[in-house]
Amino acid sequence: MASDPDLLTLQAMAQPEKLALIDDRPGGECTSWTYRELNGRVNRLANAMIELGVGANDRVIWCGRNSPDVVAMTHAARKIGATAVPLNYRLTPEEAAYVVDNSDAVFVWADAEFADLFQTIRERTPQVREVALFEGAATGEGVLEGEAWLGAASEGEPASNADAAQTMTYTSGTTGKPKGAVRKGLGNPDQVRALVGAIGYRPDDVYISTGPLYHSGPGGFMAIAFALGQTVVLQRRFDAEDWLRLVERYRATSTFSAPTPIRMICHLPEDLKARYDRSSMRIMIANAAPWSMALKEAYLKDFPAESLFEVYGSTELGVNTILRPEDQLRKPQSCGKAAPGVELVLIDDDGAEVTKAGEPGELFVRSASVFDEYHKARDKYEEDRRGDLHTVGDVAYFDEEGFYFICDRKKDMIISGGMNIYPAEIEAALERHEDVFDVAVLGIPSEEWGESVHAVVVVGPDVALSEQQVIAFAREHLAGYKVPRSVSFSEELPRTGSGKILKRILREPFWADQHSQV
Repeated sequence: MASDPDLLTLQAMAQPEKLALIDDRPGGECTSWTYRELNGRVNRLANAMIELGVGANDRVIWCGRNSPDVVAMTHAARKIGATAVPLNYRLTPEEAAYVVDNSDAVFVWADAEFADLFQTIRERTPQVREVALFEGAATGEGVLEGEAWLGAASEGEPASNADAAQTMTYTSGTTGKPKGAVRKGLGNPDQVRALVGAIGYRPDDVYISTGPLYHSGPGGFMAIAFALGQTVVLQRRFDAEDWLRLVERYRATSTFSAPTPIRMICHLPEDLKARYDRSSMRIMIANAAPWSMALKEAYLKDFPAESLFEVYGSTELGVNTILRPEDQLRKPQSCGKAAPGVELVLIDDDGAEVTKAGEPGELFVRSASVFDEYHKARDKYEEDRRGDLHTVGDVAYFDEEGFYFICDRKKDMIISGGMNIYPAEIEAALERHEDVFDVAVLGIPSEEWGESVHAVVVVGPDVALSEQQVIAFAREHLAGYKVPRSVSFSEELPRTGSGKILKRILREPFWADQHSQV
């Protein structure tokens, strides 16, 4: 039985000449596709994959910086019922080989910029039948040149197996090897509509990418934009001033961002920011990693106050809470109330449900948008659920009005002298120092206390800041037991592509000789 036309096909039928996609690069190169043109490219890619034998339930890897052909693959795979698996192009060959092999991918669609990566790992990924390259000439034996390969493919609608479509996005790997989070179908339509209504998206919005599309946040909210028939503006690689140029030129109204890009934008010189009109921005979704209150305040100085939303969620659990613009300053550090169709439950260390405001517990979620499984990691999936409740290990509490506050990831919690200490609280306090550009707090070994609080600080350019000054500032804003006992300085913090700090990398030197990894 044939599937109903998918959402992109419907948009191409309803508004064929509306601009769907704009790829405007700093050097003057600009590609724009209407919905008709985007759908045609998608169909050619889908039909070409069918000719290679790719079909329903097969996994296909896509890898590349933000570009029209990356977008095309996300749609093409869905049309034929294949599972599109985004690959972080920042991975080492060893890490990339693990994801490609673990995913069981049979086909790779890659930006020619990363051709060498796939040549390097080819022998370690024997299940891959073909690699096709876009944005450049094919190099290496057995590689398809994308334009030539697509040349003979039809733009007609492919034989659809969309009902079999799945998504599989690999987690950030902040606490170990990445895991493929599988979600069947296209999500719960009623819940998606309720989320769209709660945030206030409109068909005439212009969505701009802020960060790589291989991350589930930018890619997921872009998918909503296409479903609503909006125009999407791509930035191939993030540049703070160029992002402002694109916002002004295309009157961008919405985006999704991790904290790091916005911090870079807000730290631009005032006279430079003043050259660009930012008044069109009406929906900024803050997520991927916690936005500190200091960063929110900086954003609100530079952009319309009514534009800032925050959502809490994850690759596995979808969007779980929403903090609306009017509550940003009224509820500092909150991630908001439960999103439509989502039930939140806190479980304490004894396994009992937390019913009292202010008491922390591990956050569990009941929702139709929760993922279906971890690929080849059923034990981990079962470990993180209680019946139809699921968790990613975050600890939270709620207040009397039902607003939730994320304390930290359970694995990141520091236990010092029997006290539970949440690094996120300390990081938020230290970010208020005018010379602190970025900071990570972690527990390091202590014979006396088990763990002691350590801060890794990144300072702004041409700034001299001492360990004593950081500690003294912390004492002004934090209880004594939360104050860092030591501070080190770094040029940058290791982060995932989605913006999360890789604390396991920061911990390794301190815990290397320890028998216990507390």
